[in-house]
Order: sequence, then structure tokens, then C-alpha cells
Amino acid sequence: MIKNGHTTAMGTPFDKLRFDNSMLRELPIDPIAENRSRQVRGAFVSRVAPTPVNAPRLVAYAADVASNLGLDEADMTQSETAEILSGVRLAEGMDPFSTCYGGHQFGHWAGQLGDGRAISLGELINADGQRRELQLKGAGPTPYSRSADGRAVLRSSIREFLCSEAMHHLGIPTTRALSLVTTGDTVMRDMFYDGRPEPEIGAIVCRVAPSFLRFGHYEIAAAQRDLKLLKTLVDYTIKHHGSELGLRPKDGPIELFRSVCLRTAETIVEWMRVGFVHGVMNTDNMSILGHTIDYGPYGWLDDYDPSWTPNTTDSQHRRYRFGAQPQIGHWNLAQLANALLPLVGRADPLQLALDEYRSVFQGQYQDMMRRKLGLADYKASADDDLVQAVCASMSLTETDMTLFFRCLAHLSPGHADDSDEAILAVVTPAFYTPDTITDSIRTQFVDVLRTYLHRLGQQAEFAEQQRIDLMNANNPVFVFRNYIAQQAIESATDGDFTEISRLLETIKTPYDDPLVPADHKGKRPDWARDRPGCSTLSCSS
Repeated sequence: MIKNGHTTAMGTPFDKLRFDNSMLRELPIDPIAENRSRQVRGAFVSRVAPTPVNAPRLVAYAADVASNLGLDEADMTQSETAEILSGVRLAEGMDPFSTCYGGHQFGHWAGQLGDGRAISLGELINADGQRRELQLKGAGPTPYSRSADGRAVLRSSIREFLCSEAMHHLGIPTTRALSLVTTGDTVMRDMFYDGRPEPEIGAIVCRVAPSFLRFGHYEIAAAQRDLKLLKTLVDYTIKHHGSELGLRPKDGPIELFRSVCLRTAETIVEWMRVGFVHGVMNTDNMSILGHTIDYGPYGWLDDYDPSWTPNTTDSQHRRYRFGAQPQIGHWNLAQLANALLPLVGRADPLQLALDEYRSVFQGQYQDMMRRKLGLADYKASADDDLVQAVCASMSLTETDMTLFFRCLAHLSPGHADDSDEAILAVVTPAFYTPDTITDSIRTQFVDVLRTYLHRLGQQAEFAEQQRIDLMNANNPVFVFRNYIAQQAIESATDGDFTEISRLLETIKTPYDDPLVPADHKGKRPDWARDRPGCSTLSCSS
């Protein structure tokens, strides 16, 4: 059978999946079938087929994601599977499409953007009744590609595949990744934007989420003053994703916006908990469901630095630096509120939801820090001062955030009478250059640690092991650091995918010290301090 110019593969593992392509059924479709770059108006989706590749090879997949969809190991290792997950073939029920959205990029309205290299194979309903959209990233050009080729390269595909899974196992709302496929083709990329593009290995990731709806989908409808499309999209969101957002069928744009505010706050608190920096928090990279979406130039704090951004494009103004993420979340939500305003008619209820974002974020941030510090309860002003002091102390010298909080669990009230040297020794493994710490810094650090010990001594009713368990359940021993990703990329570029397989196991238990290999839980090595791919990254992929 031929569909959209593709052969529909019969007798494949995907035939048993139940596809329910609600977007194509219920949202306006672009009437132009030709796959050429253009402005699209009055439509949400464009039917578009993936561009076939020469030699697709499945090099990795996430078994639990496959299981959630209804696929097992035998299904994933069939030869047809690589063809389907690269867009060479379509399974029965698949009806590929890309979507139209706009967005604010680095604070400025960018107009129409859209899925420039993402093509959704379709939406399925799994055995638990959950909606899952399968989206190929790097499957070829779409009407929204502008001048780009719609392809992706191996290095960025590895980063997205592994990081989305790492985030899930850290307990952070995120899109998932089913598979990583190499294409057998090369792709030209100018990684450093220096005018010297080079051929790189092509790859495709199959991303999975209940939906890839973004703030920008609503923004483009509002910018085009297409209130009918905007209302249709809001109604669709509530109908199909309202249960996940805690909404009732009768709810409207106000309730939708409030729910998005709450979920955005929850997600960014979780980013701050583990030291994750998204790197490019444009409104087109913000999920309406509160998921972490679009893993581009992201990074993880090694040494604690609230002003750090992994994105070279953002190196001058640092708009998307680690410490600014809560404020950028609020700014982005304000742009979504502006888009929904024509449907609401008045700003007050939207402003109330924005104000609630701030209060919810503050409360959840305090509770998050309570858990990271192992406190039984949070004593407002006093503990606010403690949190500020602890974070400030990490900035006194290069201090690995992840290791610092794991070390801190070993500091107990019993250390109160210890010498300054003994107290500092507990967290010294987190310091990058302990030999360079001055007497002044040492004194300031010890003062903060003694304040913390005093605070622990005030919660005698909180059992010591209970405190340690709480801290270790909220402070990971493993995060997907850039240098770890880069090592996997370099091995895979040489044809060795074993490190990806190792990492797929490591990321499943990020809080369990004995299960994390030694080479996956240390400080960033000095060779990675300024190395491309290990410190900062560009948006190029």
C-alpha cells in the first residue's frame, strides 16, 4: 500500500499498535500538499512524509519506552523496525505530519517557526489508554524547514536520546526517546559557526510524548489573529490532554493557562534541583504539558555557577543562564497569556495565574531545598538565609554541585564538636581545586557548614538515617554531564556504541551510588573544562 508516497509496511511489529491520529482528525490541515518551505496560515498541521535514508541502522533503544508503547525486544530487533523508525517505511495506521508554531526567541518575536526537522509518524493509544505521539527528529525537510535540510547529526541525536531518558529517571517531567537510528548518510554542519562546515554522520531520534504542543502553537494563532484556530486548539488541548493537566471538560482557556503555569513551575524547580540548564528557553521550546522539551545546547552545572549557560549563542547576555530559569519561565508564560487574552477578554484572571506561578514556584523551591538539605520542615526566613548561604558558599570556590550535596549527607550533628579541618574535609571531595582555597574562603565555608550543623541539631525528632535517605533520594550521584555525553559521542563516531549501552543502564539508577560506575560519577575532568561539547555548545545540529 502507498501512503503519502511511502510504502506502508505490512506485517511489522508496529501493525499491532492502535493509532488514533486526533490532530489530523480534529485540527485544521494545511490544504497545500507540496513539501516546500512556506508560510502556513489557518492550519495547524501539514501532512508531510519523511525523506528516505540509505542505510538505517537501529543502534540503541529504550526498552521501557518500547514496552509502554506495546513493543518488546523481539519487535525492536526486527529489520523492519529500523526502516520505520527512520521514516523509510510506514506501518499501518501511521499518517505523518508536521505542525505550525511560532515563538519568541531570545526575547523577540520570531514569527512562524514550526517543525522544521520533526515529523510525527502518528498518535497511538497504548494498553493503558495513554496517548503517545511518535515523532522523528531529523527525518527530512518539512514546510517549516525554511532553508534547512531537516536532518540531524549523530552527536546531537545521542545527546537528546540519552538526556531525555536520563531526565525521566531523575524524576523530571520530560519527553522520552524510543530509539536512535543512524541513517547511512552524511550531513553537512558548521558546528562552530566559523564558516567551515564538515560532513557528519546522520541520525534520527524517535521522540515520544503525550503531545509536543508548545506555547508557540498558541502564539502563532494569536499572531495571525485567527481566533477560530486558537479556540479550536484550546478546546482540543482540554479534550485530549485535560486529564493530564488536571482539567475538567467544561474548563476553558483560563483554567488551561493556570494549569500550564503550575506545571511549568514544577518542572523548573526540578531543573534547579539537579543543576540542569536548558540553554534555549524560547517559547517554542516550552511544552504546554510542562515537560522538558527540545534538548539542544543544554548542560549540567559542574562547578556551581548561577550565571552559567551552556549555549554559545547566549554567551554575551546569558538570558538563559541557570539562575535565570525561574524568571524566564514567568516571562514565557506571560507571552502565552498574551496569546490567550483574545479568548479570555480580560487580563485579570491571567495575571492571577501568573502571580500564582511565582508563589507556587517559591513554595516548591523551598520544599525542594528542604529535601536536598535533609530538613524535616522548612522554617521560612531562617531557612531562606541558610539556603542562600549554602549556595553562596559553593560559589566561593569551584564546587561541584552534584557531589557537594551527596557529601553533605555525611555531615551529621555529631560533627558539631569536630575541628574546622574535619568538618571541611567532609565536602572537600566536591572541590575542583582544593589546594587553592584561601584561609578566608575556608573560614567562610566552615561557618556555613557549622550553621547547617546547628540547624540539623534542632530536629532531634528526625532520625539520622531518615535524613540521609531523604537527601540521597533528592540529590543524584549521577547526572548526564556534557563530558560524559561527549565521550559517548566520540566512541559512537568511531563506530563503537557500547558506551551508549552502558549509559542506558547507568541513567536508570541515578540516586543509587553502588550501581553507578566510578567513571560516571566523578567530577568533570580537567581536560573537559574548555573542550567543545564538554563545556558549551552551539545550537548547530
